[in-house]
Amino acid sequence: MRILFTGASSFTGFHFVSALALAGHEVICPLRGTISGYTGIRRIRVDRLQPVSRLLEGISFGSEPFIKLLRDSGPALRSAPDKAFDLLCHHAADVANYKSPDFDPIHALENNTKSLPAVLSAFKQAGGKGVVLTGTLFEPDEGKGDQSLRAFSPYGLSKGLTWEVFRYYCHAARISLGKFVLPNPFGPWEEPRFTAYLMNTWKAGKTSEVKTPDYVRDNCHVSLLAQAYVAFANRVTALQSGSITASPSGYVESQGAFTARVAREVSSRTRWPCQFELLKQEDFSEPLVRSNKEPAAPAFPQWNEIAAWDDFVGFYQREA
Repeated sequence: MRILFTGASSFTGFHFVSALALAGHEVICPLRGTISGYTGIRRIRVDRLQPVSRLLEGISFGSEPFIKLLRDSGPALRSAPDKAFDLLCHHAADVANYKSPDFDPIHALENNTKSLPAVLSAFKQAGGKGVVLTGTLFEPDEGKGDQSLRAFSPYGLSKGLTWEVFRYYCHAARISLGKFVLPNPFGPWEEPRFTAYLMNTWKAGKTSEVKTPDYVRDNCHVSLLAQAYVAFANRVTALQSGSITASPSGYVESQGAFTARVAREVSSRTRWPCQFELLKQEDFSEPLVRSNKEPAAPAFPQWNEIAAWDDFVGFYQREA
């Protein structure tokens, strides 16, 4: 397939594009800015994508250059069919300060769905077959848990609203739609979140502190999610109409138990002490239990869990 993929510079986007390319698909990745404008680990990810995908600078979702990119592939259907996009993967989203209670979900919705009717019209006229939208477990009415499935945060609300807008307009345009719901991914080239904190603390020979050990969450190797994403993209392309959802799941357990799991895997591969302290949890502002619904590992027997841990630990050893 020929795939137009937004959000390739993100942690999961980087792994998804890499997996799609490895599966033999041609992936074109519009970037909001210039390559030289990226810094840090995001710049490293962008640099590593260049050999496996085509990066287009200064093209954001819904902009006139983005719509022109879709529109210009239309006439190619007769003269050069390989230029048409089969699939539009909208992985990009407004995530600035996504943990803040002041995050503006309406502004994020506007950015996530900018000029959507025009985008879908140009995509369909050019022969597009389906759209894959990336969702999150933070959304309302996703996954399973012990409470009403409310949004985790204003950011989660923005993602849920984005899905509803896409579902409405894709249905109106008669374009098949798939939502790929992310749990909590971790792996090489990740953002500085929970597992990165654990690894960097242990790498420095210090004891990590887990402030929310009682939360039950769904942590999943990004390499497993990438395989699930490739398979799901193929399913969406094969759809004749309607929408489907994928809800891949990894390790569903308390954050305290997951910390112990990571410590075991890391200490067996390094000489790091991997000491941690589970603090008494005081903050229960988020749902106590939330996970995706579909255990991913049984569906992909070719995926190697040991190799995934080797890659994860090896990444931080090299960074050391």
